Amino acid sequence: MQHAPIPDILPALPEIWLACAAMVLLMIGAFRGNAATRSISWLAVVAIAVAFVLVVSGTKEGTTFAGLFVVDSFSTLAKGLILIGTAATLIMSMDYIRREGMERFEFPVLVLLATVGMLMMVSANDLMSLYVGIELQSLALYVIAAFKRDTLKSTEAGLKYFVLGALSSGMLLYGASLIYGFTGTTNFEAIGALYTQAGQEPSIGLIVGLVFLISGLAFKVSAVPFHMWTPDVYEGASTPATAFFAIAPKVAAMALLVRVMIAPFYGAAADWQQVISFIAILSMGYGAFAALRQTNIKRLMAYSSIGHMGFALVGLAAGTQQGVQSVLIYLLIYLAMNIGTFAAILTMRVKGQMVEGIDDLAGLGKNNPVLALILTVLLFSLAGIPPLAGFFGKFYVFLAAIDAKLYILAVLGVLSSVVGAYYYLRIIKIIYFDEPGESFEQPIGREMKILLGASAVFTTFFVVLPGPFLALTQQAATALLP
Repeated sequence: MQHAPIPDILPALPEIWLACAAMVLLMIGAFRGNAATRSISWLAVVAIAVAFVLVVSGTKEGTTFAGLFVVDSFSTLAKGLILIGTAATLIMSMDYIRREGMERFEFPVLVLLATVGMLMMVSANDLMSLYVGIELQSLALYVIAAFKRDTLKSTEAGLKYFVLGALSSGMLLYGASLIYGFTGTTNFEAIGALYTQAGQEPSIGLIVGLVFLISGLAFKVSAVPFHMWTPDVYEGASTPATAFFAIAPKVAAMALLVRVMIAPFYGAAADWQQVISFIAILSMGYGAFAALRQTNIKRLMAYSSIGHMGFALVGLAAGTQQGVQSVLIYLLIYLAMNIGTFAAILTMRVKGQMVEGIDDLAGLGKNNPVLALILTVLLFSLAGIPPLAGFFGKFYVFLAAIDAKLYILAVLGVLSSVVGAYYYLRIIKIIYFDEPGESFEQPIGREMKILLGASAVFTTFFVVLPGPFLALTQQAATALLP
């Protein structure tokens, strides 16, 4: 009897470590109860720090588990960003869940399990491992969305996210089954060999399968027209959960979308470029115009994230190495800006209650000038005002689109950016020029000060030292598209 060879587990060491850490923390929580929630949150941050060290210190590159799992420079960079975003979210959540009376040890454990799914997503080298990674992430996120279970909005957010997520999962599976039916394989390298090296033309069936696959993945990045869950879930979920949705899962889903389009389907680029360009235009336009009418800051951030994913898709639509690099730069800057913005939102409290109405920010410039200044810098950056980091994110994706001769896409992107700048500037006007309301609570916790400061420094001084980040993203892009 022949035994199957034992797979090399070293490339998947960070994922295995995080999964084991989640199990251990679950056991600690089960024995010590909710009183240990803060300790478990800090231990989860330590576990993420160890996973980050394992990722960046040269985890063995290559494929394993019969070609289902791949580790390269691209996945290393994406995993680093995901882990940073997750750690920041956990740190932001600690004071909030204590104040809101929702200290339950399951929260950090669920965040860790979702992170394992995200890391698997960016290392997926097969349609099967892609699906397993997405579902592991999604199942944890459905529960996190409804975690504030005593409120109707949170329960509704979790239910809506689950139902629409199941729909997108069905579309993704249908697309994967069509691709398997027309190629005879689910492995990315084997599919890529069929349509790149052999020069075989993609069949109609494969194109239809690819469109369904893109639809399922577009739901995960909340790109239009698969965005419908985003505003309601962002508003209904607890604010740390909203911050988590806006940061790490977006990076993971966009990195997965880039890998799927470039690695197995580069030979069909002429077909998927049109679909990605269409989704990018819809996302940029809808994200900009729909946000103009918002009065709740969490809903506004939801539409902001839809628009930003549209800008990132512009880089992917280029279908070049420069385009992939521009997407990675955009995700890096997006991560930094959103960590700071959500840290600021979580910090703003009046009479023990979180501030969620945009008009409630009136007077922040007088009541707390330092926080107002940091929030202003971050909002200018989100709007893409030079010389802040957000400007360079958009600059690189538009440059990639122009080099790929996608002039209309680039022009529409610039116009959407101009429209989108209005709603960020409106908040700044309210902060500094409207009549002051209630004073905001002070002081701010030390951890939040560090997150706010780091985000503001990165956003402000990216222009001074972009070289290391450009080199890092170029190396990662080369791993996908030499």
